[in-house]
Amino acid sequence: MSSSVPSPESDKSRKYDRQIRLWGDHGQNLLENSQICLINANALGTEILKGLALPGIGSFTIIDQNLVTEEDIGSNFFLEQSSLGKSRAKCATQFLQELNPDVNGESIDENVDNIIANNSDFFQNFSVVVACALNEKSLIKLSNLLWDLNIPLISCKTVGFIGTARIQLKEYCVIETHPDNKHHDLRLEEPFDSLKEHCEKIELGSKVPWLVILFKHLEAYKVKYNKIPQTYKEKSELRTMIRDSMSADEENFEEAIKAVNSSFGGGKPNSVLQEILNDNACINLTKNSPPFWIMVRALKDFIENEGKGYLPLPGIIPDMTAETSLYINLQNVYRAKALQDADIVFRRVQELLEELNKSCDWITEKDVRLFCREAAYIAIIRGSKISDEYEKGSNTATIASELENIDSLMGHYVVLRSQDRFITEHGCMPGEIQVDIDTARVKSQASKLLNDWGINISLNDDLIHEICRYGGSEIHSVSAFLGGAIAHEIIKIVTRQYKSLDNTIIYDGINSQCATFKF
Repeated sequence: MSSSVPSPESDKSRKYDRQIRLWGDHGQNLLENSQICLINANALGTEILKGLALPGIGSFTIIDQNLVTEEDIGSNFFLEQSSLGKSRAKCATQFLQELNPDVNGESIDENVDNIIANNSDFFQNFSVVVACALNEKSLIKLSNLLWDLNIPLISCKTVGFIGTARIQLKEYCVIETHPDNKHHDLRLEEPFDSLKEHCEKIELGSKVPWLVILFKHLEAYKVKYNKIPQTYKEKSELRTMIRDSMSADEENFEEAIKAVNSSFGGGKPNSVLQEILNDNACINLTKNSPPFWIMVRALKDFIENEGKGYLPLPGIIPDMTAETSLYINLQNVYRAKALQDADIVFRRVQELLEELNKSCDWITEKDVRLFCREAAYIAIIRGSKISDEYEKGSNTATIASELENIDSLMGHYVVLRSQDRFITEHGCMPGEIQVDIDTARVKSQASKLLNDWGINISLNDDLIHEICRYGGSEIHSVSAFLGGAIAHEIIKIVTRQYKSLDNTIIYDGINSQCATFKF
């Protein structure tokens, strides 16, 4: 009796089934091809890598010249007593790799400053670089280097019950944003020819998809009033027309009545998309333009020509109570039109690639179909440099406004920045030796920082004392929480799905509060 042996591919699909449902096979492939660099394998750093190794990133590299201390063992779950005095990078790499044999890990026992100074090309193959508790001077150097290489950087740390993460993205283009309030583009106001022909041939009844019911009654409304219903009163009239045509309590008719409010208005570019279409990167393509902008330009050309002001049809319709064959036939009408529109956009992409002397297979037909399906909700995040935040000043107006609110976490941001300055000046963590003396020093740093920003507001003394009381220690639960959140942001970046945080998160573990700010 023969037995079938499951292929490695099917094993992997089962292993990662739940996450593939979130970001698809193409997202999983991007994740599995990603390379993550972690600087400093402290408790936060290893928690971040845990959240990336489990779903299956391709590889990670840890840069850390430190040896394992008793403090590390007390807060870091990826170190043990036998690790004491050994390379923190090597020990953490060994334990992290045990989480998932699909993930490759490497450790480098070297000061990151030496790598930046002598081997800056080292970073260019990484998908994301994560810097944990990196000192101010090194962070500024790394920020400038990665900005020029257009590689995302995340600077983060936890101190006691406080944690923060700052994401540096030069330009982050997202096709699959997965909006919560995604609107179905049904084109009922201006139906395409094949939809008209399909709906006109169907007789209304209890097994007909509600979309057909709504189409027919909308056409009748347009004949009667010579317009599309827009106001509440006009839509109520359309609902009454549908209800009056019911012969019994028919669920599909009830669905059509409910759909009146949500089925119109799709297909036209919204203000956010219009800004992208009018962006200089779209209008003036160059040989260095990434695939995203070439597809955006092809989209713009489609809207202005074949689309007559409309986007390519996504080809997706909602679930409906209907006879299966009638629903599938309707679904096929939308899919056929979507493929037709995507084919036009793809041909335009090919023309643009030829004009730019790019290989015709640089952007595939599959890429264009996905882009056309998601075109209404694409997004761009253009971030700012961390080094600018440290060297040229932060968003002082926002800081001043937030500091006036006693419930704001902006004070935590200022005290963490003051801690950075303290470390630069004294070479150790505040509170590591004497809490009271260092509290006064951090308070002085905070006053200088606020004065540099032109802000005449003082920080809460309790907050300054608290940051010194921690003495730079990490609490595992805080690192685990923030590490998980950062891992999610990295997954967004490498899979190019969902909009990433822009750009700073502060976590207060004492009050279980989170706040985001943009600097």
